[in-house]
Amino acid sequence: MKAFPQPLSREEEQFYMQKYTEGDLNAKHILIERNLRLVAHIVKKYQHADTDQEDFISIGTIGLIKAVTTFNPKRNNRLASYAARCIENEILMFLRSQKKSSKEVSLYDPIGTDCEGNEIQLYDILETEEIDAEAQIALHDDIQLLYTKVESELSPRERLVLKLRYGLYNEEEYTQREVASQLGISRSYVSRIEKSAIEKLRRHFQ
Repeated sequence: MKAFPQPLSREEEQFYMQKYTEGDLNAKHILIERNLRLVAHIVKKYQHADTDQEDFISIGTIGLIKAVTTFNPKRNNRLASYAARCIENEILMFLRSQKKSSKEVSLYDPIGTDCEGNEIQLYDILETEEIDAEAQIALHDDIQLLYTKVESELSPRERLVLKLRYGLYNEEEYTQREVASQLGISRSYVSRIEKSAIEKLRRHFQ
């Protein structure tokens, strides 16, 4: 904590925020630097996690930068209060992504050895013909790519509609009418959201 500069006073924060809104990038850097102590304070909550604390500082700083960039003095009281939520959200998103990726299993992951000491992969014990195994690998890769694009290219509502309509993430499938009932919108609106989302994904896969 001693390595980070002291936080700004309310008056200093208002001064530099005003300068930043006028286009002064140096003021932006000052707002970030003088709030790094806040990042270090929040990171202390995660000191028992597997990730290195310096990595958490870097991730939290990304959240701080987003906070400074999107902060609206007319809507929010203090930058620190707003930034704390942004920093925490950035760290939690990172932890969720780590947890999700740790559960992914590759067909080429080693699962043991045979009687001669040769490494056995999951791919080796699939009870299918070789061509079918290759097709399953290709399908696995396509599914991973699809989920990546769903998360990065679609809005939260588009993701939710596709998840409900097509049973993504091993969820149950619903009709457009059932989705409309769950979300409290019209069936035609569900249809438009679905078509828009599919078109976005189609463009990326093409």
